[in-house]
Amino acid sequence: MQREQLLDYMASDIYTPLTAQELCEVFDVERASEFRDFVKLLNQMEDSGEIMRTKNNRYALPEQMNLIVGRLQMKARGFGFVIPEQESEADIYIPATELNGAMSGDKVLARVRDVRGKTGAHREGVIVKVVDRANERIVGKIALYAHHAFVTPLDKRFADDIFVPKEDAHGAHDGYVVVVELTSYPSATHGPVGRVVEVLGHPDEPGVDILSVIRKYGLPEQFPEQVLRAAEAIPIEIDPAEIAKRRDLRGEVIVTIDGDDAKDLDDAVHVKVLENGHYELGVHIADVGYYVQEGSVIDKEAFRRGTSVYLVDRVIPMLPQRLSNNICSLNPQVDRLTMSCVMEIDEQGRVVHHDIFPSVIRTAARMTYNNVRRILVDQDPELRREYESLVPMFELMEQLALILREKRMRRGAVDFDFDEIYVKVNDLGEPVDIVPRQRSIAERLIEEFMLAANETVAEHFHWLGVPFVYRIHEEPDAAKMLDLNAFLHNFGYHLKGVGGSKVHPRALQEVLNEVEGTREARMISTVMLRSMQQAKYRPECTGHFGLAADYYTHFTSPIRRYPDLTIHRIMREVLSGGLSPEREEKLREFVAEASRQSSERERIAQDAEREVDQLKMVEYMQAHLDEEFDGIITSATQFGLFVQLDNGVEGLIHISALDDDYYVLNERQMALIGERTRRVFRIGDPVRVVVTRASKEDLRIDFGLVAHLREATYVGGAGGEAIVYDEDLSPKERRESIRRRESMSSERGGRQQRDRGIGGRGKRDRLRGKTVRGGYDRAGRRRDAVPSADHEDPIIDVRHAASPPDMPYDEWDAEFPDPRALREAEGGRGKRQRQSADERFAKWDRETGGVGDRARGERRTGGYRTWPTRGEPGVAKKGPGKAKGRKHSERAAMESADRPRRAKSAKAVVGAAAQSGGRGKAKKAKGKPTGKRGRR
Repeated sequence: MQREQLLDYMASDIYTPLTAQELCEVFDVERASEFRDFVKLLNQMEDSGEIMRTKNNRYALPEQMNLIVGRLQMKARGFGFVIPEQESEADIYIPATELNGAMSGDKVLARVRDVRGKTGAHREGVIVKVVDRANERIVGKIALYAHHAFVTPLDKRFADDIFVPKEDAHGAHDGYVVVVELTSYPSATHGPVGRVVEVLGHPDEPGVDILSVIRKYGLPEQFPEQVLRAAEAIPIEIDPAEIAKRRDLRGEVIVTIDGDDAKDLDDAVHVKVLENGHYELGVHIADVGYYVQEGSVIDKEAFRRGTSVYLVDRVIPMLPQRLSNNICSLNPQVDRLTMSCVMEIDEQGRVVHHDIFPSVIRTAARMTYNNVRRILVDQDPELRREYESLVPMFELMEQLALILREKRMRRGAVDFDFDEIYVKVNDLGEPVDIVPRQRSIAERLIEEFMLAANETVAEHFHWLGVPFVYRIHEEPDAAKMLDLNAFLHNFGYHLKGVGGSKVHPRALQEVLNEVEGTREARMISTVMLRSMQQAKYRPECTGHFGLAADYYTHFTSPIRRYPDLTIHRIMREVLSGGLSPEREEKLREFVAEASRQSSERERIAQDAEREVDQLKMVEYMQAHLDEEFDGIITSATQFGLFVQLDNGVEGLIHISALDDDYYVLNERQMALIGERTRRVFRIGDPVRVVVTRASKEDLRIDFGLVAHLREATYVGGAGGEAIVYDEDLSPKERRESIRRRESMSSERGGRQQRDRGIGGRGKRDRLRGKTVRGGYDRAGRRRDAVPSADHEDPIIDVRHAASPPDMPYDEWDAEFPDPRALREAEGGRGKRQRQSADERFAKWDRETGGVGDRARGERRTGGYRTWPTRGEPGVAKKGPGKAKGRKHSERAAMESADRPRRAKSAKAVVGAAAQSGGRGKAKKAKGKPTGKRGRR
């Protein structure tokens, strides 16, 4: 019995839920051994979430029971989204109260309970079942107490602290970073329990920060012993019989061109002019598949890793170094086995003929990007003499690369040609500088040659119809393009085709051409890049939007990418005689699995690399506190302004720091506008800021405003609205504008702004919610709005969160949940008051030997959550009478501590409750708490 048959039958229109016995009759399962195997299969499919069993022991597909299978993606604010396995399905918003013990990354079954929006795209649901746990170990900071310990996860997406019995702390010191293995997962009634399995060290010790990221993302640093032994057993010398089977290119002048510190040299090139005037471009890639046999221990480990990971001070390779840096690396003047793609290219950049074959090469030289640039651009006489025999080929390479790029641009490809930010570190891993990584002609020519080879290989094997792994890039979402166009409008640019059937990549490139050389070029390029879909691996060839290519794959880096290794094997099999039907079927299944795994591992590697970069940027800025920098406003939100410095670092000017007026977000203008002064802070405005705070714990950098370098005034009324910049006014008008702004600023305005920044509720704030905002909630969202899971990219909603996703500010980690969900989940209190109260209550609980759950107040079951206390299993007690009232009143006092302007009222609440011995009189006291804690 095949599970595919069972799934196909259950998916048919005639199927109704059946019991195991009834399914056996359908599939003619009669023998006892067959019945046992069939029931075992049903249990396995139920455990994996492929099918569901009802209360009456009948089986059906999840979608037939209004259930959806997907991965839970949590947010630091406590809620999450289920990303369905079926890509056609919309994401499902899960409130914090409906997680039922699920954790970020878990494979879950969710039930949709509410659908909103005209298209039904906004869905809200509840977690029904955790199908597969994704987190066995969690990295966090440990806090020791008399009889137990708690570990607070460094990843803010995990809301619950982890309880650790004293005997399982294994000597960890208070405040140290540790790795905890979960022994009990959370549920609707109790939190997670674990034991310390590794102590990483004090957070300030050198190397602990990067090691924490490595453990957080589960990056495998060390290779298993059996993998290393298998690598050592591979001979360095090439078998002469294998050389005889391949095309011998050792007579060609072939070179590698890589970075100065590169060791895994997996691509080499040659260029020459043919008799007909066409160019011959040869791209030769290390034949890793010859050494890494399918199904071997090395292959399985490479599949598990998926890709090499490049952190600021180290590389976590996909293959053991004996292979990546030695046997497979195309080192100079040694024989190496390769897969070659040789192309004949005409003057227009068209590939008029190509040949793909196994080969053996011997590279003539190991060149670096820097040296090739100095030869071609700087005309360095010393280097040109040293590589005199190679200089003509380098000049041909430059000519051909320009031809290929022009052809790619003509067809409408998007070229994000902006410098990447590179963090330099010393031997201790401490950042010493942040510099742009510039791309010279050397990098560009190798990039063009690799693109040409990847396209040629993809098209060749696509038309053969064999199983293959393609690199696809889907068209961007229309709504994101509308938001991108609105963003560009602030700088005076327009995106062609917005609002039509689709946007052509050429339109995006035209905008990039316009902004080239401007101060906002890097910011616009970054926002545009994040407005597009993420490229991924697929067994179907659907084209690459960004490259404007119909066929594309990754063929050129098998040392560091598993998809490249996979297609090398397929290429060699096909070229050596073809695939049998059985082998073809097996490969089709494998390439689908390899595509999924490789895409997932690539995302994990990118997240880890971004987080380490951000860690080092924050650490670098810690050494520059109170220093001033110039930057540009990249986002205006209701809670402040995001500013990107010239060195690429981004931070926040919090709304409370703008204390000369009461500033309101104008979504249309993407600006903060002062109520009285009409002063404007808009996206793209240059500013000078001072670094006031840099925290590695929450990856946050805060700025203070020193000067607004492009002052403007908002003009609005019945005739429309406009922003008038001082630089566009006459001297007299400019002086009048400045005088008016200064006169309108007041201490009263500053006080109100500070109140707003710390969560105060002045009269103006309350009036604004009732009158000016009208159909908007206090978060600035329409009351019928439901958050979207497309929050990772900043351009998704530039009105609320147009900043990089790798800085986990709680305020913009995702869009705001709808007000109804917030009221149900939080008892009517705002986020800031709720978080602070929970933290204070958790601290109070722990110091008194109590429950100690950071998320205890989440009201998931209407009462207290079951928790092990003092290192022993137990249940939080619900004390009657006076004790219950006292605990509630003390908690109310802590909640009220977050509202300074009502501190006196909160104190009165405590006194009234203590005198009454219960909640009755406290509820009638002035300043009663607004939450529902303790309500049964």
